Amino acid sequence: MLRNFGLVPLLFAIAGYIPARGQTPVAIYVELQNVVEYQVDVSDLSKWGTNPVITPGSIAQGKGVGCVGVPLIGYGDIVSVNGQPAKGTYANRGTAVCMNPAPTPGSFVIADATWLSKRDETFEILQSNGTPVGTIMTSGLASGSPSPPGPPAASHNYAIVGGTGAFFGARGQKGNVSSRLSNNVSERTASITEDPARRRQNGGGHLLLALYVIPLSRPEIVMTANGPAVTHASDFSLVSATKPAAAGEILSFYATGLGPTRTSLDPGQSFPSSPLAAVNSPIEVTVDGKPAEVLAAVGYPGTVDAYQVNFRVPTGIAAGNATLQISSAWIPGSPVSIAVR
Repeated sequence: MLRNFGLVPLLFAIAGYIPARGQTPVAIYVELQNVVEYQVDVSDLSKWGTNPVITPGSIAQGKGVGCVGVPLIGYGDIVSVNGQPAKGTYANRGTAVCMNPAPTPGSFVIADATWLSKRDETFEILQSNGTPVGTIMTSGLASGSPSPPGPPAASHNYAIVGGTGAFFGARGQKGNVSSRLSNNVSERTASITEDPARRRQNGGGHLLLALYVIPLSRPEIVMTANGPAVTHASDFSLVSATKPAAAGEILSFYATGLGPTRTSLDPGQSFPSSPLAAVNSPIEVTVDGKPAEVLAAVGYPGTVDAYQVNFRVPTGIAAGNATLQISSAWIPGSPVSIAVR
């Protein structure tokens, strides 16, 4: 029932909403474990995946297998995003290009830069309970230099070329910030003859990769002529200096840009009223930097990009003006100010 969620007529005009910072990148840090690269160093397909124990790749071991043109495929387990527990799979496929300004005869390619491989990557991100959030795809050069200017890229030169779900249409750049981990371990290189079903048992690298994402839009709390569209859940009057919020109180606010819902909708299709379309992405709300309990986040019925979020004001907030901020799928919106008593 709509009344159970406290839906009321919207206090704003969507047409008057102006997205903020649409082209500003946001850093999403993806932690990977058990990262293994399998090198196609044997042509006999009957031997692929037959060795249950760790089997080093021939390219890395200098066993006479050439470098240029060798196919590569890698996997890893996503274990956290921005320090929060998560699940998912990292997969890449590539080809050894072995470029070097001073190449070894018969092994490397003469070039103006040093890069070992060209790769396409997929980061399929799930919430810790297995709910899919979205996928980010990258393409570029790996293991070399020079790094591109801009955000820290380390030994990578990758562009974010697209995304799905919460990251629909994303663009940007990727970096490697594994040096920030206290127990950083480079990806392990294995022969294609090693059994990939034992990847977790045999173990692999521990990496921290940075995805500098430019989203199509950001989550934003809607502004009215009288301030942020934040209301008291008890009567849906606006939070204001004359009627401030209180610690422990349930508030509602209206937002845009929270992404897809668990009710699959075609582009331009309005959110339904029954059942309500729950937001699919992880939603975080903070008040003066303190996490607030998010009680519900749904698409507002009859709209295509308007949402209602119910949350509880955390305790310990100083009286006066407090900063309220929302993030969806680890992408933060602009902070707004609300009165707290």
